[in-house]
Amino acid sequence: MQGYIYLENKYPMKKSTKLTLMAAVIVVCYLAGFGVGKMVKIMKQRYIEYPQTEREAVVDDYFGVAVADPYRWLEDDKSERTAEWVKAQNEVTFGYLGTLSQRKAIRERLGELYDYPTESAPAKRGEWYYLFRNSGLQNQSVLYRKRSLDASEEEEVFLDPNTLSEDGTVALHSGSFTKDGSLYAYSLASAGSDWVEIRVMDTRTKELLSDHIRWVKFSGVDWTRDGKGFYYSAYDAPQSEEGLFSARNTDQKVYYHRIGTPQSEDELIYADPAHPLHYHGGGESEDGRWLFISSSSGTSGTQLLYKRKGEGRFRTLCKGFENDYYLLDCYNDRALVLTNASAPNCRLVEINLSTGSRRDIIPESEHVLEGVSTAGDALFAHYLIDAQSKVVQYDREGNITREVALPAIGSVDGFDGEREDTEVFFVVTNYTTPGTIYRYDIASGTSTLYHAPQTKFDCSAYETRQIFFESKDGTRVPMFVSHRKGLTLDGQNPCYLYGYGGFQINMTPSFSSTMMMFMEQGGVYVVVNLRGGSEYGEQWHKQGMLDKKQNVFDDFIAAAEHLIAEGYTCSEKLAIAGGSNGGLLVGACMTQRPDLYAVALPAVGVMDMLRFHLFTIGHGWVVEYGSSEEKEQFEYLYRYSPLHNLREGVEYPATLVTTADHDDRVVPAHSFKFAAELQHCHRGKNPVLIRIDTNAGHGAGKPTAKRLDEAADIFAFLFENTDTKYKRVK
Repeated sequence: MQGYIYLENKYPMKKSTKLTLMAAVIVVCYLAGFGVGKMVKIMKQRYIEYPQTEREAVVDDYFGVAVADPYRWLEDDKSERTAEWVKAQNEVTFGYLGTLSQRKAIRERLGELYDYPTESAPAKRGEWYYLFRNSGLQNQSVLYRKRSLDASEEEEVFLDPNTLSEDGTVALHSGSFTKDGSLYAYSLASAGSDWVEIRVMDTRTKELLSDHIRWVKFSGVDWTRDGKGFYYSAYDAPQSEEGLFSARNTDQKVYYHRIGTPQSEDELIYADPAHPLHYHGGGESEDGRWLFISSSSGTSGTQLLYKRKGEGRFRTLCKGFENDYYLLDCYNDRALVLTNASAPNCRLVEINLSTGSRRDIIPESEHVLEGVSTAGDALFAHYLIDAQSKVVQYDREGNITREVALPAIGSVDGFDGEREDTEVFFVVTNYTTPGTIYRYDIASGTSTLYHAPQTKFDCSAYETRQIFFESKDGTRVPMFVSHRKGLTLDGQNPCYLYGYGGFQINMTPSFSSTMMMFMEQGGVYVVVNLRGGSEYGEQWHKQGMLDKKQNVFDDFIAAAEHLIAEGYTCSEKLAIAGGSNGGLLVGACMTQRPDLYAVALPAVGVMDMLRFHLFTIGHGWVVEYGSSEEKEQFEYLYRYSPLHNLREGVEYPATLVTTADHDDRVVPAHSFKFAAELQHCHRGKNPVLIRIDTNAGHGAGKPTAKRLDEAADIFAFLFENTDTKYKRVK
């Protein structure tokens, strides 16, 4: 029978009858040998009647293998049938969440913990310093400006995205100033979609100009040196808006827009019709003499093209697509390129565009060179050592000036600036401390505190340890474990285990008010540095991609087993979580080891590994995952695809799938089909639900109110299904 039993509130009954029934259940549980904890959990079970999802006889043939896809119809996100299914699922899910007595207290506490002022590091553009600030619970951060950094200097609102929509779902996606700071081009995203629109503001008057660019996706704005126009990347306008959030995006092009002219007159700078699935971006050198095109066949592997301004055809500067090449700076015909070509840990190369000569400015080292930022006459190399930051200052010729003395261990961001700057700013954060901003003098290397957030909780009461464990194949893998100081390792602590493991994305220390709430309640918060990221260079990435993707799941499973063995938690208290590629991680691990976890929280996950490349920009992930259109790749994709590895009659962990109706990165059909199949296959007492947000996307730009509501639902679900009691904080 689908669902699970609940003894309270389903039907009204006399108190004596209820007590008799409860006593009978206790006797049955005792005779079955259940412990007290398990008996309490059984007593709290409720019956959930899941919506009946129609299964259709859709079968695909993959190289002689028949693969059923009974919920193919849920891929049509615009159909009335799908809309009715979404409504029915949400009614069940929110009906269940509404019965969780702890949710209200959790939501209130999350609101309290979020409610402190935050701000970004300032950046000088023209005569003004600009910074983002959020008073605490504002849906979107506000862009302010002031003429000096003097604490007494009065500041003014420059752009407030909260005024652009009533519900806060219009977000500032990116922005760029001209060299003199007179114009500001910014892009806006609505309801979390990857589609953005570009507008231009006169910074002197704060008035919008007539310029309006549409059908932009995965693009910034790169101004020309003279400020008369900018480069951007866009797709052809669709014939209709049907399938706007699910149809495959092809033929991205680079355009030049001249200020004051309509988009229809924009100049096509670059297109590659022979490779319609490639991505392209363009921009000028700092001195305005050279034009560059960066192209990618997917999420890794790039190619750089270049030409002098006014020349006809582009030439190849760095041939793709076996390695990554990132153009960081170009001045006086000297281009600085960060690359992993012949250097898995990356190096910085200088290329003379006139002579073609090349030399290493910052050679490869034993530590991963995560990035290089430029400011003044300096280069700032950002290294990772066991997923923690180290910054070294070089001069422009590659001579070491000094290692930057960091005020705390964790992640460091910043050190960006203009060539004429004499100081820069950087931000340090970790799992127990929110981002703290420092001011850095480039010449002396002196750092001074600029801004420290004033939170409403005692960060000193918590600690983070980095521990290492062995994966299935013997690989040594690190993870960060955070919790309240003095925590007893008796195996009874609720644990939130988070991972990603893909696309060269590094899981470095970061702060979360949500996780502070969890640790307040005795929770253990764990982030694993799985293979697939690049915490240990390109080799670490390659060990977790394509036919080696199973290594990522093995790492995560081994992390869970190690936490249990070391007494941090137990299976009955363990929740696993991840989003996007991390949602795939959770989906794969819960199908491979459903016995190991109490709760699974896959968010906006890639669940159908046979069809992901057919929607929006999913084709860009083929370089990471492979494609079901290739026999060998189909075979390993099919072996771990979460949707295709659910089995009837299995008791899966309590699962709350989360997605959103405007997610055009990982289309919600992945989560729809997975949830439908999970409800069909699951046998047992645990709830398996899907929460579908409206007017929201993959995550970026989501209003604070929506983030808090979602977090409250997730943690109320986690507490309920790990038998964790929320204790009010005084």
